[in-house]
Amino acid sequence: MTTIDTLDQTVESLCGDLGNIRAPRGTELNARSWSTEAPLRMLLNNLDPEVAERPKDLVVYGGSGKAARNHDALRAIVRSLLTLGEDETLLVQSGKPVGVLRTHPGAPRVLIANALLVPRWATWDEFRRLEALGLTMYGQMTAGSWIYIGTQGILQGTYQTFAAAGEQHFGASDLSGRTILTAGLGGMGGAQPLAATMAGGAILCVEVDPSRIERRLETGYLDRSTDLLEEAIALVRDAAREGRALSVGLLGNAAEIVPELARRGEHFDFVTDQTAAHDPLEGYVPVGLSVDEAAVLRSSDPDEYLRRARDSIARHVEGLLEYVRAGSYVFDYGNNLRGEAHEAGVTKAFSYPGFVPAYIRPLFCRGIGPFRWAVLSGDEEDIATIDTRLRELFPDDELLQRWLELAPERVHFQGLPARICWLGLGDRARAGLAINELVRTGKVKAPVVIGRDHLDAGSVASPYRETEAMKDGSDAIADWPILNALVNVAAGATWVSVHHGGGVGIGNAIHAGMVVVADGTDEMAERLERVLTTDPAMGVLRHLDAGYEDAAAAAVEHGLELPMPPARGE
Repeated sequence: MTTIDTLDQTVESLCGDLGNIRAPRGTELNARSWSTEAPLRMLLNNLDPEVAERPKDLVVYGGSGKAARNHDALRAIVRSLLTLGEDETLLVQSGKPVGVLRTHPGAPRVLIANALLVPRWATWDEFRRLEALGLTMYGQMTAGSWIYIGTQGILQGTYQTFAAAGEQHFGASDLSGRTILTAGLGGMGGAQPLAATMAGGAILCVEVDPSRIERRLETGYLDRSTDLLEEAIALVRDAAREGRALSVGLLGNAAEIVPELARRGEHFDFVTDQTAAHDPLEGYVPVGLSVDEAAVLRSSDPDEYLRRARDSIARHVEGLLEYVRAGSYVFDYGNNLRGEAHEAGVTKAFSYPGFVPAYIRPLFCRGIGPFRWAVLSGDEEDIATIDTRLRELFPDDELLQRWLELAPERVHFQGLPARICWLGLGDRARAGLAINELVRTGKVKAPVVIGRDHLDAGSVASPYRETEAMKDGSDAIADWPILNALVNVAAGATWVSVHHGGGVGIGNAIHAGMVVVADGTDEMAERLERVLTTDPAMGVLRHLDAGYEDAAAAAVEHGLELPMPPARGE
């Protein structure tokens, strides 16, 4: 048997069956080094049936967010990662490997660009035309950059948002006795019920797809389910009255149920949404259709499907606006629901804020955002070891301490064991170096992948989400995510990506991702310290440039060098 035959067999064993992919575990390498084994395992982990929404279609989450363009491209990526040298870099263009170039050992092993279009052509229609020709793919955020860790990936950020909303409006991050109304239990929205109950609240989650409700019940993210509106309301009301945390999944269409609840005068303290409305063709089911009926119409008459989906989105947002008028705290959770409703004729769609300007921006100003890691050993004990070390490192971070107390009990791992928490400039580097030391000493059994969501302090230009309502009006300036990607390459990240679209859709965002591997070596300790400093520093610099005082204070605290300090007097 030739080496090529053996390689092909390995590729087929790893990714030949799209319905049965599982990332390798343990300390034995399949690739030539941990810097190439890590992206290999994380790519395959994205497509693990425990993790991906539709692995046979290569869709990880978010309606159409894919890990690779097609099955042949996936095989070719896996083959390249298995043979990639320590002085080579794999180039991936929208889910398809297009070249291996000689670089150097300190360079990223993989560089990824997904769904990028020249601005004048950056429309869903043009993207779908090119996608149909096999020329591009939608990478969402962490789907096409191979660092999705299941619903937990957004869980702590959702928890952080709910806690911040409680603190701002009711003076306490504990939501006991408070109620939340939302919709969407997919790969992102599925975090909402558990995030709410971890914060102490009672939440009603509307979902049109029964399989998603069932999946959230199985993984412990959702407590109860029903298809009866009155029962759902009673369950939530009873729990709130008793100060008891509870999540209820209600089978139904949000475009019908949210307006009906508003018409009845059913009050909720907070109202939001995480349906995949950023992609109305793939991610939003119109009123009057089951999931199966929607699939048929989507295929047979996409134009009619889009018309009906946008009409339903308009009805959905009209219901949310009724809640605004009724005095609930309504906020958009970054899925472009307002934008699609505005396109459908709802002129006041943007009269309620996005979650970033409402609750998260002060954190972004200090470089604080979602920091995640996955243990390549596959051993849950390694996560527990890291949890313990981080609790020791950050004793004064109350939300982090509460999160690391609750998460081991409440969070079910999907695929490779992983964890996420929100850390900022300075603290990320401390955490990364601590994890690297655990690997070096053998307390953690194999290297650890450290990355983040693309939704971060300085890695996104997204006027409907992360950069909505910037103080200086710079919402659409997209230099920042490009600079973020470039500085992560220069600092020595293991792989770096730049995407278009993400959670708000084509034409609405440019964002960058990075991953760096803690393998226990001195060399990687240096790279970890650089990457995990420069990456969150971009958040501070971006918000400093926009005139935020919190960012100016953070820049001084961390000694950031500013060639041209802001001259606006902030």
